[in-house]
Amino acid sequence: MVFGRTDRRKQDAITPVALKLLVAGGFGVGKTTLVGAISEIKPLRTEELLTEAGRPVDDTFGVEAKRTTTVAMDFGRLTLRDDLVLYLFGTPGQHRFWFLWDELAQGALGAVVLADTRRLEDCFAAVDYFERRGIAFTLAVNCFDGAERHTEQAVREALDLDPHVPVMMCDARERESVKEVLASVVEHALAGGAARSPAAV
Repeated sequence: MVFGRTDRRKQDAITPVALKLLVAGGFGVGKTTLVGAISEIKPLRTEELLTEAGRPVDDTFGVEAKRTTTVAMDFGRLTLRDDLVLYLFGTPGQHRFWFLWDELAQGALGAVVLADTRRLEDCFAAVDYFERRGIAFTLAVNCFDGAERHTEQAVREALDLDPHVPVMMCDARERESVKEVLASVVEHALAGGAARSPAAV
């Protein structure tokens, strides 16, 4: 306030709404790639090299070339509009790191469950996690080079998804493709997906 007048610049400034989204799925499905493809900042990554000690517990079938793994989370940021900013948290894929999911899920509006048709069963745990907690999610099939293609309906039936859950085909390496998936999550959550009563955990 200057001499009783409001500073016009402050009045016109927009305070963006910040929304938290999770990116989940099985080991090696492309979560780190997705966050890196869309983040407008250098993404925070907590990756470590795969070791011989981890071979008995890390199933690398279909992702034999994978050399690193996320041990805590990936973090990125995307401004969708002047008034809307998304904070992305990629979850670790291996079972032994799932204890971190509860912490990461605190305050999340919704989630992306990334699926690989070569290892579709790997995303069952993430689907179950978000269904049981009433967190809205979009199932995004990561269309790898050379991976077998399936219709949306076939994927939906294979995972026994509820009819209201969006299913999309995407390329985790392509910014615009990822942006469409994230927009779907936000729209689905705001439309009431997250308002469903969660089942008992």
